[in-house]
Amino acid sequence: MTLPGQLLPLTRPPPAPPVLSSRRSRCPPPAAHAHAWGSPPPLWRAYRLNDRFLHPPRQFRAPARAPRAPTPRGVSAAGGGEARAAAVAEFVTSERVKVAAMLGLALALCNADRVVMSVAIVPLSQAYGWTPSFAGVVQSSFLWGYLMSPIIGGALVDYYGGKRVMAYGVALWSLATFLSPWAAGRSIWLFLFTRVLLGIAEGVALPSMNNMVLRWFPNTERSSAVGIAMAGFQLGNTIGLLLSPIIMSRTGIFGPFVIFGLFGFLWVLVWIPAISGTPGEHAQISAYELEYITKGQKLVKPQIGSAKTKKVPPFSKLLSKWPTWALISANAMHSWGYFVILSWMPVYFKTIYHVNLREAAWFSALPWVMMAVLGYVAGLVSDTLVRNGTNITLTRKIMQSIGFLGPGIALLGLNAAKSPIIASAWLTIAVGLKSFGHSGFLVNLQEIAPQYAGVLHGMSNTAGTFAAILGTVGAGFFVDRMGSFRGFLILTSLLYFSSALFWDIFATGERVDFDGTG
Repeated sequence: MTLPGQLLPLTRPPPAPPVLSSRRSRCPPPAAHAHAWGSPPPLWRAYRLNDRFLHPPRQFRAPARAPRAPTPRGVSAAGGGEARAAAVAEFVTSERVKVAAMLGLALALCNADRVVMSVAIVPLSQAYGWTPSFAGVVQSSFLWGYLMSPIIGGALVDYYGGKRVMAYGVALWSLATFLSPWAAGRSIWLFLFTRVLLGIAEGVALPSMNNMVLRWFPNTERSSAVGIAMAGFQLGNTIGLLLSPIIMSRTGIFGPFVIFGLFGFLWVLVWIPAISGTPGEHAQISAYELEYITKGQKLVKPQIGSAKTKKVPPFSKLLSKWPTWALISANAMHSWGYFVILSWMPVYFKTIYHVNLREAAWFSALPWVMMAVLGYVAGLVSDTLVRNGTNITLTRKIMQSIGFLGPGIALLGLNAAKSPIIASAWLTIAVGLKSFGHSGFLVNLQEIAPQYAGVLHGMSNTAGTFAAILGTVGAGFFVDRMGSFRGFLILTSLLYFSSALFWDIFATGERVDFDGTG
């Protein structure tokens, strides 16, 4: 038995748990604490050192922590918020985001050039005495050209890459837009030809965008990249709808055609030297970003000049799989609703609520701002679901279901609206929720067939263009016969619901074997 004040033999305390290992120990090194009796002391015994009693630390298990996302080189993972801020800063200043921004600008010009006619059709119809049915034909002339190019353009994108094809596309559609006033002064047929040429050139825009996203972004960022690009696409609608009446009031009906055409030429002059077709070809990309993109993507590397690239795409095998038809159906319904709303909403607000042209343009433009914002939000949500382990197939079905069921319900609300403000609110909901489809079928093209993404996009775009022509022209004839848009909006809602069901049954996020015998 020890007497009070008597020093106990120095003994080795149990090792500190890992979570405390980083603290500075006040005890001598473990070698100086060898237990005199060769066995650990009882837990109740205290240790006296330098006239202080030390109690053995309680044994406990360190709490499990979820693994942190990788941080850029040179940043400690223990930095917490600083590491996340550095990762965000790296993303915002990266070369791949510049690519997405330039794609967004191209798609903004794409939509601004096509939407000018949605505003100009009202004064043109008054000037030339066009009926609503013939105005629908004029509106759809763009789609005649758009019908011709997606499959061929998609094949060109798969062969030459998105950078080159996008440059030619923007240059050609800007030329067609710029020449529209000259053509209109000659004849209506020449004017229609420029609209057809515009459609042919713009048919390569989305396949080129998809190809560039596939090459430049890892799997966990593709929905966000598409969201950025498609935000530009929707803002192009807003720019065209809002600026066109203002420009027309000062320069005449064809002023917006000239201005938007010139901006397209300027974009090409920036795109060619500033952007490369692949990250490996970019002279200024950092080693970290290049490694990050390469490790984070499952990319079928282009084989320019190889026999594999030059062979004819297996159209029969592509069409023999249900996931292909799910994409075709989704694109068709998306295009039906998109072009009906884009082409006819200014006329809808003018004829149903008797507002002037500028007010009609404002009511029609606000929904596209919401679509741009929600499209990017949908991309972030989709990428977060994938990063957190949600099955890709389920993620795509969730996104696309929102993109179809939401607009279907909102159009029924639009149909019952009694004022232009309420109608614009329902239209904003419908168009905004449509953007969730960008993280559904539009990203799904890269997942089920990365080596044929361009051709598959072209095939589904062709079906979508057929649907857009049918919807745009059909709406005009429907109004001629029935005197109202209301029945047509109900039909469109029913088509949205049926398309959501078809997608949820047959879509997949897994790669489909289009080259084998399966």
